[in-house]
Amino acid sequence: MERTWIISTLVENKPGVLQRVASMFRSRWINIESLTVGPIQSPDLSRMTVVIKGDEKKVRRVAKHLRKLIDVIEVKVLEEQQTVFNELALLKVSYREPEVRSDILNLVNIFGYRIVHADFDSMIVELVDTPDKIESFMKLLEPYGIIEFARTGVTALPKVRDGYEVY
Repeated sequence: MERTWIISTLVENKPGVLQRVASMFRSRWINIESLTVGPIQSPDLSRMTVVIKGDEKKVRRVAKHLRKLIDVIEVKVLEEQQTVFNELALLKVSYREPEVRSDILNLVNIFGYRIVHADFDSMIVELVDTPDKIESFMKLLEPYGIIEFARTGVTALPKVRDGYEVY
């Protein structure tokens, strides 16, 4: 059964590692839905969070191939229920009338997001949430006119030490 998988890897923090990991996915015709990379406490390591869609067999195969890469230190397949995962999105929304601006502000406040910039005819809303909640909020704002948006991709950590499956 196909579903979304979050794979967390610790990799060496050096040039070329991202390219080698991405090439491994490309060579196996696996689409990366989301990819985030950033340093961790150790300056020699980075955490790479990759989101893919597929069945359990596919994610097991991916984890196995990732472990074979020389720059990969650790691979964890995170379980959604055992994981805190979020994404950052910035949405630029247009408005002309004051009542539309008020409607947008009300939606932003109800959902607990924040306005990070406002002009006389547009505003930029910052959303930090799960990808499905970001999608839902974007659908609510579509009638008002989303000018453009940017999304960071998912970043995740297990809630507990053993909050992941080792494949």
